[in-house]
Amino acid sequence: MNPKQQLRILWLKTGPLHPLDTGGKIRTYNMLRQLKSRNEVHYLALSPEGTDQKILKLAGDYSQKQFWIPWKETSKRSPKFFLELAMNLFSRLPYVIVKYQSGKMADRIAELDRFGNYDLIICDFLTPSINLFQNGKTKTPVLLFQHNVESVIWKRLFEKASNPLKKTYFRNQWRRMLAFEKEASQKCDGVVAVSEEDARLFREELVLNNVLGAVPTGVDVKFFSQVKGERKTRSIVFLGSMDWMPNIDAVEFFASEIFPLVKQKYPETKFTIVGRNPPEKVRRLAAMDPDIHVTGTVDDVRPFVAEAEVMIVPLRVGGGTRIKIFEAMASGIPVVSTAIGAEGLPVNHGEHILLADSPEDFSKCIGQLFESSEQRELIGKNGLALVSECFGWEAVNELFEDYCRQTCQSRKDQN
Repeated sequence: MNPKQQLRILWLKTGPLHPLDTGGKIRTYNMLRQLKSRNEVHYLALSPEGTDQKILKLAGDYSQKQFWIPWKETSKRSPKFFLELAMNLFSRLPYVIVKYQSGKMADRIAELDRFGNYDLIICDFLTPSINLFQNGKTKTPVLLFQHNVESVIWKRLFEKASNPLKKTYFRNQWRRMLAFEKEASQKCDGVVAVSEEDARLFREELVLNNVLGAVPTGVDVKFFSQVKGERKTRSIVFLGSMDWMPNIDAVEFFASEIFPLVKQKYPETKFTIVGRNPPEKVRRLAAMDPDIHVTGTVDDVRPFVAEAEVMIVPLRVGGGTRIKIFEAMASGIPVVSTAIGAEGLPVNHGEHILLADSPEDFSKCIGQLFESSEQRELIGKNGLALVSECFGWEAVNELFEDYCRQTCQSRKDQN
């Protein structure tokens, strides 16, 4: 394919992108806007019941045409939700995949594929793939854009679980996810990860031979650096979607095992949890400790980051890369993270970030930053320089577009 030829792309997703309240949505939104500027992008996704029409119209920001498939999500903790979980015990598929299964979406994909109007189908995240191959192999080449190694997340949830029932459930879901992720990935012409570590795991753990490489995490430096605030002394912030299990585990771990150690030495410390849809167990943290504040959904996360002294990423479970770390760096705030929290990012301990895994070491790193304005400034400055020089969205998308063209060419070479 001529490298300068415009691509006609059908982009598959499980919902609209707005509001931009998760790392995955932010990554996809910025990459799609770049792709749209040079290519023809059509967006096919589920439209959850009750979605505001304004949100659907905003899809014009990142695609020239949209196809919406009506879909109703089962409310968590409803009787139907628990019934579905029980029925899933007899399925070979993980629940987080089955819940997005849609015959209407599968039929629409097959119909559009049959017309032959696209050069490439991009499956964004693993979840839409449940509807991609329902009618057999596609006529159009397929690129799977994997923001995480999903089976690794479930494996880590299984390994960290202490409750016997949860441990059994997570082990079951991990094994199903591993089988499904491998099978779906093999059916695609190409797989792209978001870090070299994830690409390695796809090649070695899932034994895939169609992994093209990885695209780094990007950030809109101007957007995050333009909001300034007066840092509040002894203030800590966590940023992330609070309906994602790894984030829930992270804030519970911090609140129960790390925050008490910090407060022993700095009793005036405040901790703010910023993110959408916090469950009752997270809200309960604030009820139990007046120095913990849970915001829930906010219109703009930047003011909360701008006024904190330290941002934390105490993840024990996860995959992919954390956009929130680069967003914090663009804001100039120093970050303390676990190794898993910063996994896949090209950052150095003591230069761009502080890394610690044990509660004792994590609390000591926070204390170092509390007590040294010079270290806070140095790490903040180094982090900002790193993302400014290397991780703008335009450069990220140029690499991704190269992978798109490779995928198109690979199908031609096979034929």
